[in-house]
Amino acid sequence: MTDKSMHDEPTDELIVRLAARGDGVTASGRYSPMAAPGDILAVDGTLTPGPHHIPPACRHFPACGGCQLQHVDDAAFADFSVERIESALAMHKIAGIAIRTPHLSPPGTRRRVSLRAERRGRQVLIGFNEGKSARVVDLKQCPVMAPALEAMIAPLRGLLGKLLADRRGAGVQMTLADQGIDLLISDVSAEGLDAVMALSDFAQAHRLARLSLDEGFGPTARWEPEPVTIRLGGVAVPLPEGAFLQATADGEAALVAAMLEAVGPAEHTADLFAGLGTFALALPGAVLAAEGARDAILALAGAANRAGRHVKAEHRDLFRRPLTAKELAGFDAVVLDPPRAGAKEQVIELAASGVPRIAYVSCNPTTFARDARELVQAGYALDWIQPVGQFRWSTHVELAAAFSKA
Repeated sequence: MTDKSMHDEPTDELIVRLAARGDGVTASGRYSPMAAPGDILAVDGTLTPGPHHIPPACRHFPACGGCQLQHVDDAAFADFSVERIESALAMHKIAGIAIRTPHLSPPGTRRRVSLRAERRGRQVLIGFNEGKSARVVDLKQCPVMAPALEAMIAPLRGLLGKLLADRRGAGVQMTLADQGIDLLISDVSAEGLDAVMALSDFAQAHRLARLSLDEGFGPTARWEPEPVTIRLGGVAVPLPEGAFLQATADGEAALVAAMLEAVGPAEHTADLFAGLGTFALALPGAVLAAEGARDAILALAGAANRAGRHVKAEHRDLFRRPLTAKELAGFDAVVLDPPRAGAKEQVIELAASGVPRIAYVSCNPTTFARDARELVQAGYALDWIQPVGQFRWSTHVELAAAFSKA
């Protein structure tokens, strides 16, 4: 046997990292599903678990598409978050950035979930879709959700059994509001007295904060004994049906703390893509809050006014009409919290504005890195990045970052 043939012979390999979709990867580029860093991948594809491979917390893993990384410990999960951010930055030739230890929200803290439901004969399935499939995984447990939301799944089967026709599906969104569970069911109709009474009886029996239906024309509240709110920055803000909210209160607190550090003692701040005011209501001084969702910005405006906060709310589509460099020139700091698409148009104006400090909160490292390059090229320093893992055991990575310009 020649030296070359011996060298080319396949051998067992060490899993050295996790790829973007959660598969384990060896140094030579071999991929293996359900592998953790430190596992040994044999020639035949079998795995020998290593020190970071742990038993999953949920009986539905890995079929359920809600989680991809329940088989790795927190150390490997945190490393995965950092590597995702470093990889995205490297694509845009940004290196040497201080990336802090990720903040991971504990299990059982998810306060907002979107599920699918489907009726099959007498059985009603409720859960997340199976990975890469439209098939609903019927949940018997969920260690990600807040216990109150998890406990609502079984009763919902009974309610949806009265509303869904056979082989029909529905969307279920649950949010923990100040008053309790805010439940929104979509793609169903409540026709007739029996269906209407079933909704009312269910809401009362389970002490819901609100029960809304979306029959194809937008959400309509069918039960709301008192206005539903969510407390942000110490202010009770009206919560529109289906409005965006950070996934965990723990993760929200970590993002707010990072944002306040990045902004510093600013007297005049612009909060762009402000939503319901997660950051605007936590900021010191005077704040301009701009948001494209009308319901959200009206809720923020009313809440800030009642609480006596110095927040000027503006309904504005920041993709089509970003604040210009001239409009931004008078601010001490800017907070950005765009959707997954990032804030390309707004960042171009920010880069030209010379605003001294920018706090950028992102749910997508790829678009964040693209926008960061624009700011860095304009002379901003990317001081640090704080990863935040609100979506425990998933490949979804969030972060807060601080930019400054002398």
